[in-house]
Amino acid sequence: MSSSDIFIGETVGTALLTLLGGGVCAAVTFKRSKAHGAGWLAITFGWGFAVLTGAYLAGGLSGAHLNPALTIGLAIEGGTKWSDVPLYLVSELFGAMIGAVLVWLTYYGQFQAHLKDPEVLAELPAEEGMVDQKAAPKAGPVLGVFSTGPEIRNTWQNVLTEVIATFVLVIAILTQGLNADGDGLGTLGALITSLVVVGIGLSLGGPTGYAINPVRDLGPRIVHALLPLPNKGGSDWSYAWIPVVGPLIGGALAAGFYNLTFA
Repeated sequence: MSSSDIFIGETVGTALLTLLGGGVCAAVTFKRSKAHGAGWLAITFGWGFAVLTGAYLAGGLSGAHLNPALTIGLAIEGGTKWSDVPLYLVSELFGAMIGAVLVWLTYYGQFQAHLKDPEVLAELPAEEGMVDQKAAPKAGPVLGVFSTGPEIRNTWQNVLTEVIATFVLVIAILTQGLNADGDGLGTLGALITSLVVVGIGLSLGGPTGYAINPVRDLGPRIVHALLPLPNKGGSDWSYAWIPVVGPLIGGALAAGFYNLTFA
């Protein structure tokens, strides 16, 4: 596997994952969207299909990590060379940022209409109105299209939730094909992974929105901070470290558990 394969596969795969995942969040969020109000089931299945599509696209090039938590887990497990890890991480972050920009372009009219809606503006604190967007530290009215946020802000619980959810994801991926003939499940593994993501969203996604992927959260959050969106509010940087650190810990623990138990 060459460096160009890793870069192209991880960039394009993560971009597609983020486009489709962020896209379903946008579709459910915006009043002027035909899917407005479709709810949590639509979001969880949308993210599952996003993982499926990105993984099938990138699998033959880079192995379709699409997630630094999985990259670190595979490096600890031994399936990925540590020397390749920086390229994977950079490519994944770059791809996630591209995907977030594509969500904005796809829903450009909906973003403009939503953020100028009098009902949305009325819900913003005074300092988050039309004067000074830089002063708004917390989540703005469309940040959920880009990144995750907790329902209850409790640092240890939020971190632990992301650790547990990502542990489930990575251990499920690492154990694929253990009972299969040959070298594993091949492309069928992408389908299984997507269903695991749906299951995680349904069962463990309630507290934090289940980032389970550092770049899926960080890349779009950076884009949210940079985009010229009217009345967008803050990017909630005080929370931003949790969906990065929690999944990385969960991925590392899953790989360690796999090496102790299954290897």
